[in-house]
Amino acid sequence: MNRVITISREFGSGGRTIGKRVAERLGIPCYDQELIEKIEEKSGLAKEFIEERGEYTLRGGWLANAFADRSMNGLSVQDYLWTVQRKTILELAEQGPCVIVGRCADYILEGRADLLKVFIHAPIETRAKRIVEKYGESAEAPEKRLRDKDVRRSAYYRFYTDMEWGIAKNYDVALDSGTLGLDRCVDIITSLY
Repeated sequence: MNRVITISREFGSGGRTIGKRVAERLGIPCYDQELIEKIEEKSGLAKEFIEERGEYTLRGGWLANAFADRSMNGLSVQDYLWTVQRKTILELAEQGPCVIVGRCADYILEGRADLLKVFIHAPIETRAKRIVEKYGESAEAPEKRLRDKDVRRSAYYRFYTDMEWGIAKNYDVALDSGTLGLDRCVDIITSLY
């Protein structure tokens, strides 16, 4: 079995950056934007749609997902995206060792790979500062955007996995990037690998 690291993360915690740095250090591929591009190729869905809906519920939460339009052979577009995303993640894990960021990869690969499941979190103040500096977010109410993203990501995870996102027992390790810093998180994950 291939050794795979999955990185689940709170928005603004630096999980994406940590995943890329871990992959670079280990000399293995990291699938984040690359995963989105592969899903775009296979699904025919727009990249922007995949970025927004491949980890987040519709506004309105799981109930909105449950009652979404089911015009694609009984599947909603969201369900179709989940199916393609799941298949793509399974294929990538079969190709060799890698890091996969987000998209319920920890759940999808459970029992199918030699898996290290990581959750990256940080205090909301640290994450707010990061999204303002890194992503050019407005300094006005970034905490509201963080909470909205986290709630929608959590609802998506619950809808497709029937598990709670961000609960430590669902992961092998949970790291506070605000306390440890990104570099120390990379050190810890690579040493665990």
